[in-house]
Amino acid sequence: MKNKGTIGVTTHDIFPVIKKFLYSDHEIFLRELISNAVDATQKIKALAAKGEFKEELGDLTIRVSADKDNATLTISDKGIGMTAEEVDKYINQIAFSSAGEFLEKYKDQENNIIGHFGLGFYSSFMVAKKVEIITQSWQEGAEAVKWTCKGTPEYTMEPTKKESRGTDIILYLYAEHKSYAEEDSINMLLHKYCSFLPVEIAFGKEKEWKDGKEIELDKDRIVNDTNPLWTRKPAELKDEDYKAFYSKLYPMAEEPLFWIHLNVDYPFKLTGILYFPKIKDRLEVTRNKIQLYCNQVFVTDNIEHIVPDFLTLLHGVIDSPDIPLNVSRSYLQSDSNVKKISSHITRKVADRLEEIFKNDRPALEEKWDNLKLFIEYGMMTEDKFYDRAVKFALLKNTDEKYLSFDEYATFIEPNQKDKDNNLIYLYATHAEEQFAYISAAKDKGYDVLLLDSPLSAHFVNLLESKMKDVRFVRVDSDIPEKLILKEEADKPEMQEEEEKELQALFTEALPKDVTFTVTFENMGEQQLPVIITQGEWMRRYREMSALGGGMNFMGTMPESYNLAVNVQHPLVERIRESKDKDLVHQVCDLALLANNLLKGEALNTFIKRSVDIIK
Repeated sequence: MKNKGTIGVTTHDIFPVIKKFLYSDHEIFLRELISNAVDATQKIKALAAKGEFKEELGDLTIRVSADKDNATLTISDKGIGMTAEEVDKYINQIAFSSAGEFLEKYKDQENNIIGHFGLGFYSSFMVAKKVEIITQSWQEGAEAVKWTCKGTPEYTMEPTKKESRGTDIILYLYAEHKSYAEEDSINMLLHKYCSFLPVEIAFGKEKEWKDGKEIELDKDRIVNDTNPLWTRKPAELKDEDYKAFYSKLYPMAEEPLFWIHLNVDYPFKLTGILYFPKIKDRLEVTRNKIQLYCNQVFVTDNIEHIVPDFLTLLHGVIDSPDIPLNVSRSYLQSDSNVKKISSHITRKVADRLEEIFKNDRPALEEKWDNLKLFIEYGMMTEDKFYDRAVKFALLKNTDEKYLSFDEYATFIEPNQKDKDNNLIYLYATHAEEQFAYISAAKDKGYDVLLLDSPLSAHFVNLLESKMKDVRFVRVDSDIPEKLILKEEADKPEMQEEEEKELQALFTEALPKDVTFTVTFENMGEQQLPVIITQGEWMRRYREMSALGGGMNFMGTMPESYNLAVNVQHPLVERIRESKDKDLVHQVCDLALLANNLLKGEALNTFIKRSVDIIK
């Protein structure tokens, strides 16, 4: 007998809401329908395992088929099916999910039930003008049922014929969504959302090239891997397995540095594999490469509210039934299970890095240049990670030696304390461009770190705030004699009138579009006649502002430099005697050239003047 009725909803306008706002992406409908089919299949397997279903399970493959000409899409399963009463209860009463009820009855089988999709079936109305359900329950004597709805609260339900148990969902697509009946679109959605579902999903037939043309074989094309790597035990896997899986996830990516296999049962359930990719330059290029799954159902690759920000630089897969699927970001941020999972992943990442530091230090040093950006970012953004990372983080000096934080402090302590008992960490950000400054510091017996990541300005700021009686000083921030002041520096003996005259002479020789402060220093005959430096504080905060964060108003201020004139150099002594403007220009231009500040007409003039001097 054919029945008509009205779907039990709280408002007549529920369907427009479903069509527009149920999910942010309309394409999610296929994930929901196939996930429900997987659910139904896992339920029949659970019933068989309990002995309540005594027949042969048979082929449990979920099949997706499409009719492009008629713009229909069909999802078929051989699962538990539904009786007319169950269709009325679970379909006609919106948002009453059978998964919770089933889980209560079969608790020991709950790991295999995706469940809790709530309104998932109704996502089909985002793309379909009409939906049919043809279903046959597993229960003996049950009559097959056909349910039809055209996207309004009215439906029809009537007896029908069906050869076997299970459910067919048939979508009659809107004209604007008929692309979902095309092979390429379906393949894309299946690859994105269903690649690792735990029940085989077939779409079309396998194909091969023969005699110069593609032919279709009489073999189902299975689109998913039902036993992905993260569901297997780490003890049975080899390095090659992890690398092959990474290549499958990211076909064009370089080989990962190393990985972590997550496998937690208590106090929450979590599996997954996280890979450390090679990170060289910009952070945003490498973000959002972790795929989030719920019982092998793809949820999202936008996980910034599930793991700490720095962990979004990792790649891989996280799978947890304890992370809710279709909820708001604010809910994710406040959910207790999400917070526990986030803390656990942070701890496991730190554990893995500390393990490599202790047991395979050469491997960590070899990979450090590709890894340091991740470590620095983590230390800057997560206090708990910082507390762990100081035990395994490395510092690399300009001689390409790697030392831990404790090792480096011990290494430089004898020679790099200033008059105020601060330990001074000298550093460079570019070994070649700052070579002269590095060399001058080394001539004084100092060691120089190489901090060349985009985060260096922020990172040294963090370290200064965390480490007691420590200052970081870039090698080009002052003259060599003042990088580490062990006592007050002697001022040059000059008359005030002469100093003003020389200051005007040197200022006249400098570019007018950049601010320079001219000072006179005792640096010895071996040092250069003129050295250009940039004060540590101003330069550092300009760099921080450029990257974001830290005193942003600094980014609007003009760059300023110090021009230190070495009054003990023979050339400067000649200038003091002769007041030769050409010689002043020459020594200033040499300093400007060394800092890439000499350009255009000024550079051309310098070249001509240099040729004249050589003559």
